[in-house]
Amino acid sequence: MRTRSPLRAAAEAPASGARAQRGRLEVVATPIGNLGDVSGRARDSLASADLIAAEDTRRTQGLLQMLGVSRPLLSLHAHNETRRAAELIERMRGGEVIALVSDAGTPLLSDPGGELVRAAIAAGIEVRPIPGPSAVITALAGAGLPAERFCFEGFLPASGGPRRERLAALASEERTLVLFEAPHRIIDALVEFATIFGADRRAVLARELTKVHETFYRGSLGELAERARAEPNLERGEITLVIAGAPAREHTFDERLLRRALELLTRELPPAKAAAIAAQLAGTTRNEAYALAMKLAKEGH
Repeated sequence: MRTRSPLRAAAEAPASGARAQRGRLEVVATPIGNLGDVSGRARDSLASADLIAAEDTRRTQGLLQMLGVSRPLLSLHAHNETRRAAELIERMRGGEVIALVSDAGTPLLSDPGGELVRAAIAAGIEVRPIPGPSAVITALAGAGLPAERFCFEGFLPASGGPRRERLAALASEERTLVLFEAPHRIIDALVEFATIFGADRRAVLARELTKVHETFYRGSLGELAERARAEPNLERGEITLVIAGAPAREHTFDERLLRRALELLTRELPPAKAAAIAAQLAGTTRNEAYALAMKLAKEGH
Protein backbone atom coordinates (compact mmCIF):
# COMPACT_ATOMS: atom_id res chain seq x y z
CA MET A 1 0.00 0.00 0.00
CA ARG A 2 1.44 3.36 -1.03
CA THR A 3 1.56 6.14 1.56
CA ARG A 4 1.49 9.83 0.85
CA SER A 5 4.37 12.04 1.95
CA PRO A 6 3.66 14.48 4.81
CA LEU A 7 4.13 17.32 2.33
CA ARG A 8 1.47 16.02 -0.05
CA ALA A 9 -0.87 14.99 2.76
CA ALA A 10 -0.62 18.46 4.31
CA ALA A 11 -1.37 20.15 1.01
CA GLU A 12 -4.39 17.93 0.27
CA ALA A 13 -5.97 17.85 3.74
CA PRO A 14 -9.27 19.78 3.79
CA ALA A 15 -9.74 22.77 6.04
CA SER A 16 -12.20 22.28 8.89
CA GLY A 17 -14.28 24.86 10.68
CA ALA A 18 -13.40 23.20 13.96
CA ARG A 19 -9.72 23.64 13.14
CA ALA A 20 -9.80 27.10 11.67
CA GLN A 21 -7.52 28.26 14.50
CA ARG A 22 -4.13 26.97 13.33
CA GLY A 23 -1.01 26.65 15.33
CA ARG A 24 2.50 27.67 14.35
CA LEU A 25 5.95 26.23 13.77
CA GLU A 26 8.81 28.19 15.32
CA VAL A 27 12.30 27.34 14.02
CA VAL A 28 14.54 28.24 16.96
CA ALA A 29 18.31 28.77 16.83
CA THR A 30 20.07 27.61 20.01
CA PRO A 31 23.65 28.16 21.27
CA ILE A 32 26.50 26.40 19.48
CA GLY A 33 28.58 26.41 22.64
CA ASN A 34 28.22 29.50 24.80
CA LEU A 35 24.91 29.54 26.66
CA GLY A 36 25.14 33.33 26.84
CA ASP A 37 24.33 33.45 23.13
CA VAL A 38 20.74 32.30 23.64
CA SER A 39 18.40 35.19 22.90
CA GLY A 40 15.51 36.29 25.09
CA ARG A 41 13.23 35.62 22.15
CA ALA A 42 14.52 32.05 21.77
CA ARG A 43 14.03 31.39 25.48
CA ASP A 44 10.49 32.78 25.36
CA SER A 45 9.70 30.60 22.34
CA LEU A 46 10.92 27.45 24.07
CA ALA A 47 9.17 28.33 27.33
CA SER A 48 5.79 28.96 25.68
CA ALA A 49 5.73 26.17 23.07
CA ASP A 50 3.17 23.42 23.47
CA LEU A 51 5.81 20.97 22.30
CA ILE A 52 9.50 21.09 21.36
CA ALA A 53 10.61 18.90 18.43
CA ALA A 54 14.29 18.19 19.12
CA GLU A 55 17.03 16.42 17.19
CA ASP A 56 18.27 14.86 20.46
CA THR A 57 15.82 15.17 23.35
CA ARG A 58 18.52 14.47 25.95
CA ARG A 59 20.70 17.31 24.73
CA THR A 60 17.78 19.71 24.47
CA GLN A 61 16.60 18.68 27.95
CA GLY A 62 19.98 19.77 29.29
CA LEU A 63 19.61 23.15 27.58
CA LEU A 64 16.11 23.60 28.98
CA GLN A 65 17.30 22.81 32.49
CA MET A 66 20.02 25.46 32.24
CA LEU A 67 17.40 27.93 31.03
CA GLY A 68 14.99 27.01 33.80
CA VAL A 69 12.40 25.84 31.28
CA SER A 70 10.27 22.69 31.34
CA ARG A 71 8.30 21.69 28.24
CA PRO A 72 7.26 18.41 26.56
CA LEU A 73 9.84 17.07 24.09
CA LEU A 74 9.51 14.88 21.01
CA SER A 75 12.44 13.56 18.97
CA LEU A 76 12.69 14.64 15.33
CA HIS A 77 15.80 13.43 13.54
CA ALA A 78 16.94 12.14 10.16
CA HIS A 79 15.54 8.64 10.76
CA ASN A 80 12.03 9.56 11.88
CA GLU A 81 11.28 12.97 10.34
CA THR A 82 8.98 11.62 7.62
CA ARG A 83 6.84 9.82 10.18
CA ARG A 84 6.92 12.59 12.76
CA ALA A 85 6.12 15.39 10.30
CA ALA A 86 2.60 14.13 9.60
CA GLU A 87 1.86 13.88 13.34
CA LEU A 88 3.22 17.36 14.05
CA ILE A 89 1.25 18.92 11.20
CA GLU A 90 -1.96 17.53 12.70
CA ARG A 91 -1.07 18.94 16.10
CA MET A 92 -0.45 22.38 14.60
CA ARG A 93 -3.71 22.13 12.67
CA GLY A 94 -5.31 21.70 16.06
CA GLY A 95 -3.82 24.97 17.28
CA GLU A 96 -0.58 23.91 18.96
CA VAL A 97 2.64 25.92 18.72
CA ILE A 98 5.66 23.70 18.11
CA ALA A 99 9.27 24.80 18.49
CA LEU A 100 11.83 23.06 16.27
CA VAL A 101 15.43 22.86 17.50
CA SER A 102 18.58 21.00 16.47
CA ASP A 103 21.41 19.94 18.74
CA ALA A 104 23.06 23.33 18.31
CA GLY A 105 22.81 26.37 16.07
CA THR A 106 20.17 27.03 13.44
CA PRO A 107 17.98 24.06 12.40
CA LEU A 108 18.00 22.83 8.78
CA LEU A 109 21.67 23.80 8.20
CA SER A 110 23.14 20.29 7.98
CA ASP A 111 20.45 19.32 10.51
CA PRO A 112 16.96 17.80 10.24
CA GLY A 113 13.77 19.85 9.99
CA GLY A 114 13.52 20.72 6.31
CA GLU A 115 10.76 18.21 5.60
CA LEU A 116 8.69 19.47 8.53
CA VAL A 117 9.08 23.10 7.46
CA ARG A 118 8.03 22.32 3.89
CA ALA A 119 5.04 20.31 5.08
CA ALA A 120 3.94 23.18 7.36
CA ILE A 121 4.17 25.67 4.52
CA ALA A 122 2.15 23.36 2.26
CA ALA A 123 -0.49 23.08 4.98
CA GLY A 124 -0.80 26.85 5.26
CA ILE A 125 0.70 26.84 8.77
CA GLU A 126 2.79 29.84 9.78
CA VAL A 127 6.53 29.17 9.99
CA ARG A 128 8.28 31.67 12.23
CA PRO A 129 12.12 31.60 12.35
CA ILE A 130 13.70 32.71 15.63
CA PRO A 131 17.22 33.73 14.49
CA GLY A 132 20.34 33.25 16.53
CA PRO A 133 23.65 31.34 16.64
CA SER A 134 25.06 29.75 13.49
CA ALA A 135 28.48 28.15 13.09
CA VAL A 136 28.48 29.20 9.43
CA ILE A 137 28.05 32.93 10.10
CA THR A 138 30.27 32.87 13.20
CA ALA A 139 33.14 31.28 11.27
CA LEU A 140 32.78 33.76 8.41
CA ALA A 141 32.75 36.68 10.85
CA GLY A 142 36.10 35.66 12.33
CA ALA A 143 37.83 34.22 9.27
CA GLY A 144 38.89 37.44 7.58
CA LEU A 145 38.15 35.99 4.14
CA PRO A 146 35.69 37.60 1.69
CA ALA A 147 32.16 37.18 3.03
CA GLU A 148 30.16 39.22 0.51
CA ARG A 149 29.45 36.04 -1.45
CA PHE A 150 29.86 32.57 0.01
CA CYS A 151 28.79 28.99 -0.60
CA PHE A 152 27.81 26.66 2.26
CA GLU A 153 28.55 23.00 1.56
CA GLY A 154 27.90 21.43 4.97
CA PHE A 155 29.47 17.98 5.25
CA LEU A 156 30.94 16.63 2.02
CA PRO A 157 30.57 12.91 1.22
CA ALA A 158 32.90 11.04 3.55
CA SER A 159 34.92 9.20 0.91
CA GLY A 160 35.06 7.56 -2.49
CA GLY A 161 33.88 8.75 -5.88
CA PRO A 162 31.12 11.09 -4.63
CA ARG A 163 33.64 12.99 -2.51
CA ARG A 164 36.18 13.29 -5.33
CA GLU A 165 33.48 14.50 -7.71
CA ARG A 166 32.27 17.14 -5.26
CA LEU A 167 35.78 18.40 -4.55
CA ALA A 168 36.55 18.60 -8.27
CA ALA A 169 33.38 20.62 -8.85
CA LEU A 170 34.21 22.99 -5.97
CA ALA A 171 37.82 23.58 -7.03
CA SER A 172 36.79 26.33 -9.46
CA GLU A 173 34.11 27.88 -7.21
CA GLU A 174 34.89 31.60 -6.95
CA ARG A 175 32.82 32.24 -3.82
CA THR A 176 34.22 31.66 -0.33
CA LEU A 177 33.44 28.10 0.78
CA VAL A 178 32.18 27.13 4.24
CA LEU A 179 32.26 23.44 5.18
CA PHE A 180 31.94 21.21 8.22
CA GLU A 181 34.44 18.40 8.77
CA ALA A 182 34.72 15.65 11.36
CA PRO A 183 37.75 16.10 13.68
CA HIS A 184 39.13 12.61 13.00
CA ARG A 185 39.19 13.33 9.25
CA ILE A 186 40.58 16.86 9.31
CA ILE A 187 44.24 16.03 8.53
CA ASP A 188 43.34 13.92 5.50
CA ALA A 189 40.76 16.52 4.44
CA LEU A 190 43.26 19.39 4.53
CA VAL A 191 45.78 17.37 2.49
CA GLU A 192 43.01 16.57 0.03
CA PHE A 193 41.92 20.21 -0.25
CA ALA A 194 45.52 21.35 -0.70
CA THR A 195 46.06 18.79 -3.47
CA ILE A 196 42.90 19.57 -5.42
CA PHE A 197 42.41 23.30 -4.70
CA GLY A 198 46.11 24.17 -4.57
CA ALA A 199 48.36 24.37 -1.52
CA ASP A 200 48.50 28.18 -1.70
CA ARG A 201 44.71 28.70 -1.40
CA ARG A 202 43.94 30.77 1.72
CA ALA A 203 41.85 29.09 4.39
CA VAL A 204 40.76 29.34 8.01
CA LEU A 205 39.98 26.47 10.35
CA ALA A 206 37.62 27.52 13.16
CA ARG A 207 37.54 25.12 16.09
CA GLU A 208 35.17 25.00 19.08
CA LEU A 209 33.37 28.23 18.11
CA THR A 210 32.01 30.27 21.06
CA LYS A 211 33.42 27.76 23.55
CA VAL A 212 36.27 28.14 26.04
CA HIS A 213 38.85 26.75 23.60
CA GLU A 214 37.67 28.63 20.52
CA THR A 215 40.58 28.90 18.09
CA PHE A 216 41.04 30.24 14.57
CA TYR A 217 43.89 28.74 12.54
CA ARG A 218 44.72 30.87 9.50
CA GLY A 219 47.06 30.26 6.56
CA SER A 220 47.21 28.46 3.25
CA LEU A 221 45.72 24.99 2.86
CA GLY A 222 49.24 23.60 2.67
CA GLU A 223 50.25 25.36 5.89
CA LEU A 224 47.12 24.21 7.70
CA ALA A 225 47.72 20.62 6.61
CA GLU A 226 51.24 20.74 8.04
CA ARG A 227 50.00 22.37 11.25
CA ALA A 228 47.30 19.74 11.69
CA ARG A 229 49.95 17.01 11.56
CA ALA A 230 52.02 18.74 14.23
CA GLU A 231 49.33 20.02 16.60
CA PRO A 232 47.09 17.36 18.23
CA ASN A 233 44.63 19.95 19.59
CA LEU A 234 43.63 20.89 16.06
CA GLU A 235 41.89 17.51 15.73
CA ARG A 236 39.74 18.05 18.82
CA GLY A 237 36.28 19.56 18.96
CA GLU A 238 33.84 20.75 16.33
CA ILE A 239 35.39 22.20 13.16
CA THR A 240 34.18 24.69 10.57
CA LEU A 241 36.44 25.23 7.58
CA VAL A 242 36.39 28.44 5.52
CA ILE A 243 38.25 28.38 2.20
CA ALA A 244 38.87 31.34 -0.10
CA GLY A 245 37.22 31.09 -3.50
CA ALA A 246 39.17 30.26 -6.64
CA PRO A 247 40.68 33.22 -8.52
CA ALA A 248 38.42 34.58 -11.24
CA ARG A 249 39.19 32.94 -14.56
CA GLU A 250 40.61 35.39 -17.05
CA HIS A 251 41.26 33.06 -19.96
CA THR A 252 39.14 31.16 -22.41
CA PHE A 253 39.82 27.67 -23.62
CA ASP A 254 38.59 25.23 -26.23
CA GLU A 255 35.93 23.31 -24.31
CA ARG A 256 35.16 21.04 -27.26
CA LEU A 257 38.82 20.07 -27.51
CA LEU A 258 38.99 19.48 -23.75
CA ARG A 259 35.94 17.23 -23.81
CA ARG A 260 37.21 15.23 -26.78
CA ALA A 261 40.67 14.85 -25.28
CA LEU A 262 39.21 13.61 -22.02
CA GLU A 263 36.92 11.14 -23.76
CA LEU A 264 39.96 9.61 -25.45
CA LEU A 265 42.48 9.83 -22.62
CA THR A 266 40.24 8.48 -19.85
CA ARG A 267 39.92 5.24 -21.78
CA GLU A 268 43.57 4.53 -21.08
CA LEU A 269 44.57 6.67 -18.10
CA PRO A 270 43.33 7.46 -14.56
CA PRO A 271 41.17 10.63 -14.43
CA ALA A 272 43.81 12.75 -12.70
CA LYS A 273 46.53 11.97 -15.26
CA ALA A 274 44.11 12.31 -18.17
CA ALA A 275 43.01 15.70 -16.83
CA ALA A 276 46.59 16.94 -16.52
CA ILE A 277 47.32 16.12 -20.19
CA ALA A 278 43.96 17.36 -21.51
CA ALA A 279 44.35 20.66 -19.64
CA GLN A 280 47.61 21.39 -21.45
CA LEU A 281 46.08 20.52 -24.81
CA ALA A 282 43.00 22.71 -24.32
CA GLY A 283 44.70 25.59 -22.52
CA THR A 284 42.85 25.36 -19.21
CA THR A 285 43.60 24.45 -15.60
CA ARG A 286 44.05 20.95 -14.29
CA ASN A 287 41.16 21.52 -11.84
CA GLU A 288 38.84 22.51 -14.69
CA ALA A 289 39.83 19.44 -16.68
CA TYR A 290 39.48 17.13 -13.68
CA ALA A 291 35.99 18.46 -12.91
CA LEU A 292 34.93 17.72 -16.48
CA ALA A 293 36.56 14.27 -16.33
CA MET A 294 34.48 13.44 -13.23
CA LYS A 295 31.35 14.72 -14.98
CA LEU A 296 32.01 12.61 -18.06
CA ALA A 297 32.65 9.55 -15.90
CA LYS A 298 29.34 10.09 -14.16
CA GLU A 299 27.59 10.39 -17.52
CA GLY A 300 29.15 7.13 -18.65
CA HIS A 301 31.56 8.48 -21.28
